[in-house]
Formats: sequence, structure tokens, C-alpha cells
Amino acid sequence: MQTAMLPFDGWTVHLAGETDFAGWRVAARNLVLNDVPPESTLWNVSGTSSLADLPAVPAGAGLNVPRSFIERAEAVSCHADPQRFALLYRLLWRIREEPQLMKIASDPDVRRFEAMEKSVRRDIHKMRAFVRFRKIGDGAAERYVAWFEPQHFIVERNAPFFARRFTGMRWTILTPHASATWDGVSMAFGPGAARRDPPPEDATEDLWRTYFQSIFNPARLKVKAMQSEMPKKYWRNLPEASLIPQMIAHAEEAAKEMVARMPTSPSPHHARVQAKHWPIRESQAAAEEAEYPSIEETREAARHCRRCPLWRDATQTVFGEGPEGARIVFVGEQPGDREDIAGKPFVGPAGQIFDAVLEEAGIDRLKVYVTNAVKHFKFEPRGKRRIHSKPNAGEIRACRWWLDRELALTKPDAVVALGATAAQSLLGKAVPITRMRGGIIEREDGLPVFLTIHPSFILRIREREDKEAERQRFLDDMKAVRKLMRA
Repeated sequence: MQTAMLPFDGWTVHLAGETDFAGWRVAARNLVLNDVPPESTLWNVSGTSSLADLPAVPAGAGLNVPRSFIERAEAVSCHADPQRFALLYRLLWRIREEPQLMKIASDPDVRRFEAMEKSVRRDIHKMRAFVRFRKIGDGAAERYVAWFEPQHFIVERNAPFFARRFTGMRWTILTPHASATWDGVSMAFGPGAARRDPPPEDATEDLWRTYFQSIFNPARLKVKAMQSEMPKKYWRNLPEASLIPQMIAHAEEAAKEMVARMPTSPSPHHARVQAKHWPIRESQAAAEEAEYPSIEETREAARHCRRCPLWRDATQTVFGEGPEGARIVFVGEQPGDREDIAGKPFVGPAGQIFDAVLEEAGIDRLKVYVTNAVKHFKFEPRGKRRIHSKPNAGEIRACRWWLDRELALTKPDAVVALGATAAQSLLGKAVPITRMRGGIIEREDGLPVFLTIHPSFILRIREREDKEAERQRFLDDMKAVRKLMRA
């Protein structure tokens, strides 16, 4: 980072790159402690860096900044706005005198900061949703390449997600700004690329088109909502996008055909899976009351549960997952359609939001225990679909025996109630989640229960801005949970 005196008697700071947040952080701290005001500071991205010419930090000087600001500022530093580093420095300068500044929603700088943060977060989400890999080479030479055009400088920040998701693949993601390459062991970043650099279409494209056609529901088509979630600027890089105009044009006709062939019972696959998981047991009542010494043995016993009628229509019991010594246990309402088929908790759309928010909050899902208050999927058949139905008090009470066994075996420091059903099961009474959200209630056994929403609530919000605001609130809740883990 190279600095030099300017004619206006200020400082110009040259950062090493568009995403040099570490360099900004060092320089910003140095300048703030030397009382260099924002109007006397310019921030440029020059590709070179040197700390040698920065003014010396006064002896004994210190700077206290909320950790949440630093974490959020790092995200904002990925924004494409050339003035982002100047905005961050101005906020840092002001926070010294106004420690609660970031809570003032009407402040112009704070509003601009939040808008930029939201835009970066949305761009990260779109990259995760719309990157499509193409295979090149075979055998030892096999690797995958994708092209994506992000709005902001998010490649370095987003690459670890793809490394976790596609750990066993060797891949490269090319963008105009930068490239990320994963060799199965380590990550490397390189310069940007041109649109012509990715390989031509491969057989994988047909799989995407087939999958897209299979999940398309013409009866639920909302063109504006679809284009909001999948903006047209991404279409040229999505193999399935070539099908969209035709599918929209024939949606009404397809919807009528779908209604005409609606079945009135679950598919044969459901019956086969259910038969596998529900063998007759003569000693069922005694088995339910046994004191199983481990989670695995309890999970096996729960496969045959008959404590309430929900087992008759569900495919299988969906028990909790996670280490037996987890410090935090997350409790949801009940498994959904995808969880019922997979036999695992939180793997559907709500589970994807849950995973993403946990990751952003710095919580490793592999180190927490995740379960539901009710272990069977309660639903109403509607054609080929099975629509979620809220469990009643009797079903919640019947299944609490299994939840209590999970808590007794994991012995967590705290438990997180995701929604009203989970709170009712854990506390034995109805709790107003909206009013008490973010609070902690201690159970009779002394176990602290942190209250928040179920991530499926975010899915049900239609307005994009409201949805993103609710997601941010949920993220804030999870950051509070992370602090409980550190306590």
C-alpha cells in the first residue's frame, strides 16, 4: 500500500486490488488514530501496496470497533461502487464518536451501507444458484469449468462455498474480474477471463434441461416473480433458459393437462419406502419406553414409532442428526416432503436457507445437532404434491418423548427453538415467537431455549425486500446463537 501527500494536504491510499479489505483495514485504523478526517483521504485501487509511508500510530492509541461492523464491512468491500472504501472509512470515523451509529436506520451513510451489503449478499446468492459447470477431459484429466458474470467482486468471498459443495471435483469458475480454481486440495485465484474462454456445451446441459422440465409447475407460474429470482441477464449462461419462452407460452395448456391427470394417492415409490421402514413389531410399546444409551440406538428405535397416527402416512421417521456431544441443538417443527423421502432433517428449501445462514453466521452445521419437534411428515395430499399440515398439540406431545431423549443424550449448553411448534414442544406451552424472538427462556430442567423463527417463514414472504430483510434478521439471530456457543 503506497501513500503520498496530496496538494489538498490529504492522503491517497493505494490498495493492492479490488478486494483488498485487509489493506483497507490496516490503513483505515492507522489514519483514524492519526485523526485524518474522511474529507482528507482518497482511496484508490492501483495494484500496488506499501505500508512504509503511512503516518506512525501515536503511542498508546487504541480503536474499539464492533466486530459486527468489521464483518459487514468486509462484505461491503466487495461491492462494485468505486466509493465503497471511502464510505467505510467515513463510517469508521463516525463510529468513534457515535458507537450506536449503525443502529440509526435513517442515517444516509448507514442506509447506503445496508443497501450495498444487501446487493452483495444477493449477488453471492445468485452466483451459488446460477453457476453451471461444463465437463472437459476424461479420466485423470477430467475437470469442470463454469462461466459467471457477477455484479460485484465476490469471487474470492464465494469460492469456499463451491469448494465445500464440490469437494470431490476439480473445477474452475471464470468471471470477468477473477477466476477461482479448486484442485481438490487447495484454492487458487487468478485473473479474469473473457466470455469466449469457457468450453462449449457438453452432455451435462441436457441433464439440466431435463431436470428443469421435470420440476416446472405450470399451475404456479408467475413470470414476474420468476424473472425477479432469475433475471434475464443470467439466462445466456443457463442451459435450461432456452426452454423458458416455450414453457411460458404453453403453461396454461400444460396446467389443464396436469389437473386432468392428478392422482388421489401417493406414488408407488412412497409405499415401497414406507414398507421398508415399518416392519411389524410385537413389543412396540415396551421398545418406546426403553432408555436407549446412545443417539444411534434411539434413532433405530424411533424408526418403528407408533406413538401417534402420523406414522401411517409418512414415508419414514426423520430423526435428528449431529454429534452426540453438540453444544447447541436446533429444533424445527417437522420434516417436510423432501426430508420425508430422504430421511434426514433440513434438506429441503428451508434447510438450504438454514445451511446458508449458519455458514454466514460462522456456525459449522457438522458441529451442531439438528432435529424436529415432530418426527413424521404431516401433510394433505393435493394431486401429486403433499402439502405441509401443522401438527396439533397431541402429536407434539406424543413426539416430545423422542425429543427429550435427544436432549438427554446430547446434553447441550442451549437449544434453539425454530418456530412456535418447536417452542411449544420444548417449553410445554404456547409462546409468541414474534414478540419474544431473540429472547431466551429457561426450561424447568435449566436448559436455555433461544427463540427465533423457522427458516420456512422466509420462503413464504413474497416481496423481495421484505424477504431479504427477514433473512438478515434470521442471520442476526444465528450470530447471537454463535455467541452462546462461545460462552
